[in-house]
Amino acid sequence: MKTFKLWLSAGLGSGFLPKSPGTWGSLASLIFIYFILNSSQAFIGLSVFVLVCIAINLWVADVSEKTWGEDPSRMVIDEFAGQGLSFLWIAYHGSSVNTIWILLLGFIFFRFFDILKPLGINQLQRFGGGLGILLDDLLAGVYSLICLEIVLRFFV
Repeated sequence: MKTFKLWLSAGLGSGFLPKSPGTWGSLASLIFIYFILNSSQAFIGLSVFVLVCIAINLWVADVSEKTWGEDPSRMVIDEFAGQGLSFLWIAYHGSSVNTIWILLLGFIFFRFFDILKPLGINQLQRFGGGLGILLDDLLAGVYSLICLEIVLRFFV
């Protein structure tokens, strides 16, 4: 069971890739998000995706931290949740813009906020365990959702 939890924690293994596991995890999540956004029930599908990733994050956090240390970089299931949140409003109302461009733009916004951690994102890491690991990525996802919407509303 421990191996399975670590594999889930590592975003189905994407967190084991060398250099910048958070970026690899965010990219891996886009595979799932792409298919969800192109489904007939995109909003429900993406909502379930985000909630499942949140639940998995909270379930595997203890074993991940015991194995890899505090807030381990290999643990990227939190990136899956935050990256998914970036596209939730797109899934709700849809968009006439090509899905690949939306995914690329949302990925760039999410990584910007996740790496630099501005606007209070960094303070959320003070919470311990799975919650602390997760909250900063969820707020990064909210900020990237807002930026993505602004760009799509006013510039596309």
